[in-house]
Amino acid sequence: MEYVSRAPRPPLDELIDDLYYLEGAPPYARLTLPASPAAFLIVNLGPPFRIRAGADIEAAEYADGCVVTMPTRALEFGYPPRTRSVGVHFKTWGPAPFLPMPAAELCDRPVTLEQVWGRPAVAELRDRLATAGGPREMLTLLEEELMRRLGETAGLGLVRHTSRVIAATSGAVAIDDLRVSAGVSSTHLAQRFKELVGVTPKRLARSHRFAATVFSINPAEPVDWADLASGAGYFDQAHFGHEFRAFTGLTPTRYVEVRRRFMREHPGHVLDGWPLPAD
Repeated sequence: MEYVSRAPRPPLDELIDDLYYLEGAPPYARLTLPASPAAFLIVNLGPPFRIRAGADIEAAEYADGCVVTMPTRALEFGYPPRTRSVGVHFKTWGPAPFLPMPAAELCDRPVTLEQVWGRPAVAELRDRLATAGGPREMLTLLEEELMRRLGETAGLGLVRHTSRVIAATSGAVAIDDLRVSAGVSSTHLAQRFKELVGVTPKRLARSHRFAATVFSINPAEPVDWADLASGAGYFDQAHFGHEFRAFTGLTPTRYVEVRRRFMREHPGHVLDGWPLPAD
């Protein structure tokens, strides 16, 4: 697969980690994306793809693209034989200035790009992207569209600062301390987070702690699960196992097996690291 990525220019860099272009044959027909403290937008330029937001929800088809605020459960992506898209990897608070609705309404409910920006605007954007000269030009067009849509968002400074502290500590921070230092009530802080991130600060901290723990695992080596759970601050190994299933849909040992399968079957693949084979 071809993957091209670059950071956006200010002020978008305060909201976005990177803009990317992706094209080619997916390594698997279905990929599971574990829950993580991130959000993203996809502008689809190929055949439709499917997303299932949890085992208890029927998969939905996305032709024009989608927007996903910070998920609390694993998402399963079903890909066509070849896929082509451009997209945005947002910081947790990043989608808020581009959404016409509170982020909480999208929590674990991916929506089509048309539902967010409207059919005429999305159709025009996709046409311009499809006729662009190459990935670099496509990312510039996407960046310009985002700059045009950037608006003021109440409470963004508070949520951004608090989220950064949570991320810097990998979730190991007392939320009440953050509330006190910000000079706001717990209710106000939680409300702002739900509006702009989609979840409470406590839920965001939980996601950061899990992500930091999982990314510390080297699947090519034996894993001492008890030591890993203890070092990450989980009550015990059972608590850690529960979190693992909640965020990935897998047990810890099954997660490592699936990661090893990806590494074995597709060494050095651009998608290796977080998406997992689902079939």
